[in-house]
Amino acid sequence: MKHFFLIILLLPLLVTAQTKSKAKSAAPVKKAATAANAPADGFAIHGEVTGFADGTTVALLNGQTGTPEAETTISKNKFAFTGKLAAPDFKIVLFNKQPPYLVLFLDNSTVTVKATKDAIGNAVVTGSATHKDYESLLQTIQPYQKLFAENASEGDGDKDKALAAIDQFIKQHAASFVTPLAIIRYNQLSEDAVKMEAMYNDLNAPLKASSMGTYIAQQITEAKKNAVGTMLPDFTQPDTTGTPVSLSSLRGKFVLVDFWASWCRPCRQENPNVVESYNKFKDKNFTVLGVSLDKAKPSWVDAIKMDGLTWNHVSDLQGWSNAVAQQLGIFSIPQNFLIGPDGKIVAKNLRGPALEKKLSALLK
Repeated sequence: MKHFFLIILLLPLLVTAQTKSKAKSAAPVKKAATAANAPADGFAIHGEVTGFADGTTVALLNGQTGTPEAETTISKNKFAFTGKLAAPDFKIVLFNKQPPYLVLFLDNSTVTVKATKDAIGNAVVTGSATHKDYESLLQTIQPYQKLFAENASEGDGDKDKALAAIDQFIKQHAASFVTPLAIIRYNQLSEDAVKMEAMYNDLNAPLKASSMGTYIAQQITEAKKNAVGTMLPDFTQPDTTGTPVSLSSLRGKFVLVDFWASWCRPCRQENPNVVESYNKFKDKNFTVLGVSLDKAKPSWVDAIKMDGLTWNHVSDLQGWSNAVAQQLGIFSIPQNFLIGPDGKIVAKNLRGPALEKKLSALLK
């Protein structure tokens, strides 16, 4: 099973252009061409950007994967792309193969882009109705953008206002291809899988089939597996000495069940955050149980020592076939579950400052 992912979800909330545009979703872009030759039922991008030398490359990237779909060069401050989309979708325009970049919510229309090298993010985009909806969503979120930061500490009142504003946007743009993104942003704040599913069910068929609609469907499926409020099933695996350790043996404490592996770079990058939280809360009824998807014991043990992971660790050394991972439906790492003293799941996939923030609220 491969997890669907959207590059756009990693981009800053307000990296975009001003707009006046129009909309539908994305099939591959054939190649760069003069915008005047746009297909009648496709799109044409007319770009005018100052500050770059003639011959500077301009790439049109896939908004899901970040891979180039077409490339051209600037000539006398101008560039052009043509193509055809199956439905409106995100594209990223990258100049000279490096940031800053321009985010477009592109549809089959004639789009004009005007920008300067020193202010790509302030480009003016006209011609795409969908991009206009996208800019409207950004304007809706702008007063609350701090809430989306990893270290967000805004009050509940601001959060409620943000949720209400996004909900209103969704109701007013029921048929827009930007609405699935609004639902994703809503769920980032609410962490309410039931509400997310209700919003998803209200989408029409084309929106459900879009890239972000597909992402929402996956998120709903993930949320239903080992949902917050349910008991995390018990399991037993050997520790680094071969001694069996069961999850139930830690009952009575808050436990972070952390799925990782020595070969998983994102896991290793996240480990310092887990170490920091463990050291801060280990004397306040909190511990960690690491479940490794390693196959080689030496690599597993060395990584534990190297990263200073001084809590319990278990593994059957079967890699992705780890029995606990199979039992719980773990198909990507890092993943974690925070369970309460009663064994019920309190939160899932707490990373970065989010883990410490949650523990601070629970273990005052």
